[in-house]
Amino acid sequence: MTSADAGAGVGGTSGVGGAAGRATAQIGGATAGGAKLPKRTSIRRANGIAAGSFLLPNVVLIGIFTLLPLVYAVVISFQDLDSLGGTSWAGIGNYVRLVTDPVFWQSVANTGIFTLFTVPVGMAIGLAVAVLLNGVLPGRAVFRTIIFLPLVVSGVATGVLGAWMFDQNNGFIDKFLGALGLPAISWQSSGGWAMTAIILVTLWQRIGFDMLIYLAGLQGVDPSVQEAATTDGASGWQKFRLITFPLLGPSTFFLLIMNLIYSFQVFDTVWAMTRGGPGYSTTTVVSYAYRVAFDEHGPQLLGYGAAVGIAIYLVTLVITGIQWRFNAGRDQTD
Repeated sequence: MTSADAGAGVGGTSGVGGAAGRATAQIGGATAGGAKLPKRTSIRRANGIAAGSFLLPNVVLIGIFTLLPLVYAVVISFQDLDSLGGTSWAGIGNYVRLVTDPVFWQSVANTGIFTLFTVPVGMAIGLAVAVLLNGVLPGRAVFRTIIFLPLVVSGVATGVLGAWMFDQNNGFIDKFLGALGLPAISWQSSGGWAMTAIILVTLWQRIGFDMLIYLAGLQGVDPSVQEAATTDGASGWQKFRLITFPLLGPSTFFLLIMNLIYSFQVFDTVWAMTRGGPGYSTTTVVSYAYRVAFDEHGPQLLGYGAAVGIAIYLVTLVITGIQWRFNAGRDQTD
């Protein structure tokens, strides 16, 4: 055998060995890949099952207590009920009645007045309290707890307490006014004063929420920005107006949306204090829906009450949609 033949033999052997090695590597890689793929799939499946098991109870509860009542209310809003509980198709009659009902529009006006005084005033007071608590104030934790405490009390309990405080016969407020030599106020027999009492009690209850959100926003402001403004000679008011308050824009918008939704849905405090009276002077849209559906006319106007409730739901849905759109636009900007 010549050296060339030997070289060829060695080369051929090495070529065959290299091809075999590559084939073995490919088979091993395929096997390894095939082993990894089912493992990753099983992990994803297990994670999906775990996530679904956590979400399922919430989905079921939302379906039972939110979606089903909503669908039922929509169906009932297109029907009329007789005194025996029978139903008849009313079409859009209940919605036509809603548009032409002067008491409904009075309840809308009452809700607007309530919103006008509770939302901006409550946010302004909450911001002022948050600024004080964010500074060097002795006993900040105690004051924060005292201001926030009314928020964790139920609206019914707050309303009952407010009704006692503003009772025109034995209430604490009138006794306090009498001690100062001032005349007593007819909180319960005067529509204007009754609404004033509801607004004051609501402010007392809601200021803690506004304070908490603003306080969180203030603690997120970079101190170096304030220090730079101080170095440039800015006064305290200038720093707040030109730096702090603009940086609280997201907190302000969030509070605006949440307080608007609350003001359109307020019921428990109003019902516990005045039941919408005297007359309809403190009746909000939610309390009006309850009055016509359950309190005054029995089941005959249940369909009309449902129509009022659907109108409230649509307004709330629009406000929530505005919030979502704002948040989406802010996320894209960031």
